[in-house]
Amino acid sequence: MRVLAAFALILGLALNLPAVVALAAADGPHIIRIRIDGIIAPSSARYLLRAIREAEASGARAVLVELNTPGGLMKSMDEMTGAMLNARVPIIVYISPSGARAASAGVFVTYAANIAAMAPATRLGAAHPIAIGQDGQQQDSTAMEKVTNDAVAGIRAIARKRGRNADWAEQAVRKSVSIDDEEAVKLDVVDLIAPNADALLASVHGRTVETAAGSVTLATRAAAVRTLSMDPSERFLDLLSDPNIGLILMTVAIYGIIFELSNPGAILPGVVGAIALVLALASFAILQVNVAGLALIALSVVFFIADIKVPGHGVLTIGGVLAFLFGALLLTERQAPFLRVSIQLAVFIALLTGGFFLFAVGAGIRAQRGRARMGSESLVGAEGVARTELAPAGMVYVAGETWSATAEAGAIPEGSRVRVVSVDGLRLRVRPAAR
Repeated sequence: MRVLAAFALILGLALNLPAVVALAAADGPHIIRIRIDGIIAPSSARYLLRAIREAEASGARAVLVELNTPGGLMKSMDEMTGAMLNARVPIIVYISPSGARAASAGVFVTYAANIAAMAPATRLGAAHPIAIGQDGQQQDSTAMEKVTNDAVAGIRAIARKRGRNADWAEQAVRKSVSIDDEEAVKLDVVDLIAPNADALLASVHGRTVETAAGSVTLATRAAAVRTLSMDPSERFLDLLSDPNIGLILMTVAIYGIIFELSNPGAILPGVVGAIALVLALASFAILQVNVAGLALIALSVVFFIADIKVPGHGVLTIGGVLAFLFGALLLTERQAPFLRVSIQLAVFIALLTGGFFLFAVGAGIRAQRGRARMGSESLVGAEGVARTELAPAGMVYVAGETWSATAEAGAIPEGSRVRVVSVDGLRLRVRPAAR
């Protein structure tokens, strides 16, 4: 028993070693590091806000945000910059690795940092907004001008608060200008260039920055760096922020629901389809897709179902493929390029769906024709037994079933062999079978 107890103790310590190490790092001087790699979306905002909360709660020296983004959603960007400006812990944004960029919304996030740094051969800029209305349609020129002016006012205010170049920031918003790392330092857009995170933390050690809690002198040189990864909910939300994932989920929903309608009682396809539909709609809500695209996809479903219920030799399926393809492309057509559905994916799914339904509908038509051949007309010439006397009407047993029958001429005794001459609805005309 002592051996088992000792083994259990050792195993427990081994399993909890990462947590113990993390706790030790959190108790001592430490920096929380996160990495945002991809579009700025609700998942990014939740991730950053959680990092700031944990840093403030654990007494972290700073939050290091390693950034590589083509941009993202304005609402998520506003949440992130607001949290950074009101954080009680210093925020360091590091555009990395080499070759990375901080475009569009990434410019605002970089400007909102207490310390902004870039790795060699990185770039920053192209922050002109794309305004999308509630129905997914791009705003008119007047509304677009209002959005642009609001973005300019916002980034100039951030630039003044952080002591950065406000004029360049305005040009990045109005004219989508971009600069590399060396020019960014010369123009006072960022604070420094660093080859890696360790060099960055060593370089900013001793600098004084202003936070919501007041002036803070950075003590980053000897601080342990604790990496904070996205939690499962943030990863899931990040997945839903991809328009291609949304389209795939919608396709799964279409397959599942149509399969359930074609085979009532299967249950599993319907359940999978319903769940996929809800997730697809959640994805589209995050991305504020074009409602015209959704309408076309819904129309394609109607065409697919109609071609199964009322076979039209594939014409309706072809119409469904075209409606699905145009709908998929229209979904995010007004969005920034990195927030659009892949054309290749849309074409592939449309052709795959069309091929599947053409095959399914064709198989259904062939099956219906086969059933027709195997139906009541196929009984002509079949032989059976008279269950009752036919004088002239009675009952016969043919092809494994009992039928109403009429004798063609004269009476036929019970138990006699009969042959089917013709079929009139559900009644057979029979004659005595030749011996």
